[in-house]
Amino acid sequence: MVTQSNVKNLVKILIGAAWIDGRIQPEERQYLREIAQAKGLATDPEIKPWLYELIPVQPQECYDWVAEYLGDRPSLEDCENLIEAISGLIYSDGEVATEEARLLTKLQDLAKANESTQPTYTVLLKQIQKLYRRWVEVQN
Repeated sequence: MVTQSNVKNLVKILIGAAWIDGRIQPEERQYLREIAQAKGLATDPEIKPWLYELIPVQPQECYDWVAEYLGDRPSLEDCENLIEAISGLIYSDGEVATEEARLLTKLQDLAKANESTQPTYTVLLKQIQKLYRRWVEVQN
């Protein structure tokens, strides 16, 4: 479920990703302002100082926001959606800084890690379903 809080956190992450190389490129600035406007957050008191570059975002803040946004057990879909959103910002200026590439790589690694645990949950769930069906058959 997409909540206003999730949308705000996503915009914060995008702003942090733009700052991750130490400065916001003009194309990134334009992209961020368009996104903030589209999401109704351009005048949000929490977002505004970062959006208008009154306060820089430190790389660790960006990583903290990502961790908060994804939670303890992010789904593969959540990771992929975040990668897609950040990629749109990063590629808006036509160049990918080392720090930006590092952020994308960490997210891709997280997505792969979650992808590999998904089948385990599926297998476990199927085993539980089999046990439950047997139990129901025995009860009848």
